[in-house]
Amino acid sequence: MQPKIMMKKKSISASKASLVLFLCQMISALDVPLDSKLLEELSQPPTITQQSPKDYIVDPRENIVIQCEAKGKPPPSFSWTRNGTHFDIDKDTQVTMKPNSGTLVINIMNGGKAEAYEGVYQCTARNERGAAISNNIVIRPSRSPLWTKEKLEPNQVREGDSLVLHCRPPVGLPPPIIFWMDNAFQRLPQSERVSQGLNGDLYFSNVQPEDTREDYICYARFNHTQTIQQKQPISVKVFSTKPVMERQPVLLTPTGSTSTKVELRGNVLLLECIAAGLPTPVIRWIKEGGELPANRTFFENFKKTLKIIDVSEADSGNYKCIARNILGSAHHVISVTVKAAPYWITAPRNLVLSPGEDGTLICRANGNPKPNISWLANGVPIAIAPEDPSRKVDGDTIIFSHVQERSSAVYQCNASNEYGYLLANAFVNVLAEPPRILTPPNKLYQVIADSPALLDCAYFGSPKPEIEWFKGVKGSILRGNEYIFHDNGTLEIPVAQKDSTGTYTCVARNELGKIQNEVQLEVKDPTMIIKQPEYKVIQRYGQVSFECIIKHDSTLLPTVIWLKDNDELPDDERFLVGKDNLTIMNVTDKDDGTYTCIVNTTLDSVSASAVLTVVAAPPTPAIIYARPNPPFDLELTGQLERSVELSWIPGDENNSPITNFVIEYEDGLHEPGVWHYQTEVPGTQTTVQLKLSPYVSYSFRVIAVNEIGRSQPSEPSEQYLTKSANPDENPSNVQGIGSEPDNLVITWESLKGFQSNGPGLQYKVSWRQKDVDDEWTSVIVANVSKYIVSGTPTFVPYEIKVQALNDLGYAPEPSEVIGHSGEDLPMVAPGNVQVHVINSTLAKVHWDPVPLKTVRGHLQGYKVYYWKVQSLSRRSRRHVEKKILTFRGNKTFGMLPGLEPYSSYKLNVRVVNGKGEGPASPDKVFKTPEGVPSSPSFLKITNPTLDSLTLEWGSPTRPNGVLTSYILKFQPINNTHELGPLVEIRIPANESSLILKNLNYSTRYKFYFNAQTSVGSGSQITEEAVTVMDEVQPLYPRIRNVTTAAAETYANISWEYEGPDHANFYVEYGVAGTMASRQVDIATQGWFIGLMCAVALLILILLIVCFIRRNKGGKYPVKEKEDAHADPEIQPMKEDDGTFGEYSDAEDHKPLKKGSRTPSDRTVKKEDSDDSLVDYGEGVNGQFNEDGSFIGQYSGKKEKEPAEGNESSEAPSPVNAMNSFV
Repeated sequence: MQPKIMMKKKSISASKASLVLFLCQMISALDVPLDSKLLEELSQPPTITQQSPKDYIVDPRENIVIQCEAKGKPPPSFSWTRNGTHFDIDKDTQVTMKPNSGTLVINIMNGGKAEAYEGVYQCTARNERGAAISNNIVIRPSRSPLWTKEKLEPNQVREGDSLVLHCRPPVGLPPPIIFWMDNAFQRLPQSERVSQGLNGDLYFSNVQPEDTREDYICYARFNHTQTIQQKQPISVKVFSTKPVMERQPVLLTPTGSTSTKVELRGNVLLLECIAAGLPTPVIRWIKEGGELPANRTFFENFKKTLKIIDVSEADSGNYKCIARNILGSAHHVISVTVKAAPYWITAPRNLVLSPGEDGTLICRANGNPKPNISWLANGVPIAIAPEDPSRKVDGDTIIFSHVQERSSAVYQCNASNEYGYLLANAFVNVLAEPPRILTPPNKLYQVIADSPALLDCAYFGSPKPEIEWFKGVKGSILRGNEYIFHDNGTLEIPVAQKDSTGTYTCVARNELGKIQNEVQLEVKDPTMIIKQPEYKVIQRYGQVSFECIIKHDSTLLPTVIWLKDNDELPDDERFLVGKDNLTIMNVTDKDDGTYTCIVNTTLDSVSASAVLTVVAAPPTPAIIYARPNPPFDLELTGQLERSVELSWIPGDENNSPITNFVIEYEDGLHEPGVWHYQTEVPGTQTTVQLKLSPYVSYSFRVIAVNEIGRSQPSEPSEQYLTKSANPDENPSNVQGIGSEPDNLVITWESLKGFQSNGPGLQYKVSWRQKDVDDEWTSVIVANVSKYIVSGTPTFVPYEIKVQALNDLGYAPEPSEVIGHSGEDLPMVAPGNVQVHVINSTLAKVHWDPVPLKTVRGHLQGYKVYYWKVQSLSRRSRRHVEKKILTFRGNKTFGMLPGLEPYSSYKLNVRVVNGKGEGPASPDKVFKTPEGVPSSPSFLKITNPTLDSLTLEWGSPTRPNGVLTSYILKFQPINNTHELGPLVEIRIPANESSLILKNLNYSTRYKFYFNAQTSVGSGSQITEEAVTVMDEVQPLYPRIRNVTTAAAETYANISWEYEGPDHANFYVEYGVAGTMASRQVDIATQGWFIGLMCAVALLILILLIVCFIRRNKGGKYPVKEKEDAHADPEIQPMKEDDGTFGEYSDAEDHKPLKKGSRTPSDRTVKKEDSDDSLVDYGEGVNGQFNEDGSFIGQYSGKKEKEPAEGNESSEAPSPVNAMNSFV
């Protein structure tokens, strides 16, 4: 198939796009460097960078977005065709094109019908250099039709027979995913005996009694619309006959002995064989005349399905499946033919040419059958396109000869056969450009001597420029074997020497112009290790030192690294790294190894290694090693004005050779008692010539050093006072910085005492305004380090110099430095402040720089003050917290991060110098767009019933815009924690609660809840809840609204009662704050002790009376009367628990219930008391004192808390039982 040619519709400015991607893919006669500045300036025909897929299935409930993005220079305009004709977007209010893009947005959510926009779409991107076209994009809305109604008869099957349950799902777009489940949404188990075929049917190789059930349900899931359709349940009843007959295999699918299958190259080949039989047959696959391809062959569905991925023409052939059991076998041969949609062998590539050059576009594709190749130019068939004398079409090749700028165009190659097509855009871009050199001017190259030097001269021009190199500004052209000239313009000096240092000039020229560029080359001395570490043998617990003395170029800064066995040194304080040595103290056996000194600079690296061997100490007494004794007998000879010779006699070296001597001096005239380092000499030298400064009273001392350490200093030498002289140097670090707008503070670092070279040290301070023809103003000051010049203009440059002098004369002429008088606050505010809002949390602010004259100081940068005025969603103001961002230097823009979406902000900009901030620019107001909201503040699920739950929620704390809706998703969770199908509900934004109905009873559900703005969905919160198993109606009687009124010695209690008449009421109370009083120890209660005493006294009296009566021999009638008429106020103890019986009315013998029995799932057990206050009030907090005074109050609680110290919520103690009343 071949895409139809689309016509241009309207011009829309495309966004500025980089050309990097197209240049990375370009094959051309002209190489274009990937330089961003160059790429922005070169013209380029359009290139399609993004487009929708050829077969584009869309969700009919959502907006349709058809992508078409392109780049080019100038930016391309876009147009569309639909079904081969021009698509006028302006006439359809439901269709818009994105700004700076060709992407179409078809508004379906606001009234559009997806079916009305079915068709074939093609995009054209066009600029003055040509037109590129997209693929044909076929738009089709997805469909998820309902199952057709059918009457399903129950399946009566004999045990052992085969069975096929047909699914026959509705035809959808795309086709649905089929699976079988039962009424409880549990997947039906599958095995070698029972499995689902590729067509969705459920196959039974043989049925068993356990297959009997009435809920075989086929489900079709349409992923595009996220819907699931359910077929009516199928009933299967298996009846048994004895005996069950075994059967040899018979293929259920495919039928017959042979079949054919056609598959396309690159797809997945699926072949299926399902067999009936008893015992259950086993499936095996072979390829006739060959092997199944390794690494691409997989078996699925218990080997009933053969899967071969990424098939090619070589996979064509006959595939045999064999079904076998103990009674025999059956087989089927599937003849597979692999066809191929077109695929590229050589896709056309972009071509960049210079005027007069030649080139070719090649388009080669293959397929089965062989594809047809056709060419288009700027979207028009090349046969009817405008003539181009430089172009000739030869089948799959276009040949260009002697092209001109007008030859620039975009060519399309179409390769098609009956199975599909390929479309590729490739442009021919003819450029005429004068030479440009892209290497920065005066670029500095540094190399090490005797190594190669590569000097870049990146260039571009069309026609391709010629490159020549010169050394020096007026040098001759470089030629000869000592130079290598690369095609990219680079000059290579294979062996650079010190005399190679200098300036090199690169010249690029073509017929359109000439340009040159200079670069600098510096050749550095190589880094060398002049004293390498040496092999050492050291006794255990000794000290060893490795030297690594280096020589390097004075302009390079070396770094020295020590390694042990090619790894970092151990993290041990025994390892001391010095400037040019490594010392290991208290050596142990683990210090054995190879030590390497590595010296690195920015240009080279050298290294040297040595081995350390640690040995045990000899059995003979160890030699005592110690620091050397101090030198002695110091002598000064050959005294001159600026030098003297010092000699000495070394002290005892104490069995460790002296490695060097350190010489120190004292200036008794300026710093008596302070010793300074002068120099050091090798340990073999005992004299040294010392350089001296004038007007210093010298004393010298010498310190000897060996591997053990440093000696004590020697005794000082005699003093030697040098003659005075003019100062040799001037003060350093001279600066001029004003402290006030009208002064200049000149500061410097004074000379040290011995630098004065004589008495009477003073300084001559001179200054004059720069760039003004003024004479120097000078003043001589004492030995100080600051001088203040008053009455200066504000922030003007001054030339400054400070010269030292003493009684003998002046130091050499000092160098001049530039300073500035004092700064003042800037005078003006930045102008033309503009704000570009990038997204809901980021904005870019621009401003014009202030004139430097108005800064009145060193420009340090700009400060942007910004603050939130209000949220556009809440319209509520709050405390204004200003934020400040500082942008250093002379920047004219900055980014403002961390903004809050959908809010109004103000900002202003101020310039900053060393004195402070200037005036603020006028406040600029800007607003941030909407963003996605935060999660809802809460989600509560209440009132569970058999089939409903009530959801309540709070709006997001940060809506970040106008809420459009809430999205609720939920799904059931079974006992094995598997998730059921997901249901989604969209809820209006003004709702805060929802009653979900038609849920399953006693089922746990998981809820996902989030809010939406027009930008998108925010983060979600989740909750879980369970519907109840059985709904219980309220039990009567019911007591509500219990209220109390307490006095000093009593309390009035009132309540509302619903229920039958003639009810008795019980009130239970206790002491507030003593919840444990329900389970008190009665043996410690006063009333109990008194009662027991009374009972004991009564028993004693009865015993006495009985004893007297027995002695009298007569009967005592009172005992019988008491036995016959027991006192109703005295109740016997219960034998089971030892508690007293409770008071009750004669008509109602129900005891007071022992606490709330409401279970945690909020259902009421039917055997509970119908008139317990605890049951209806859900627990009682209020209690009474033992004297009857009420000190608490009744209040309802969700759950009854256990009393402190008692885990039980059971019956009250006898105290409460005795306090109950009717």
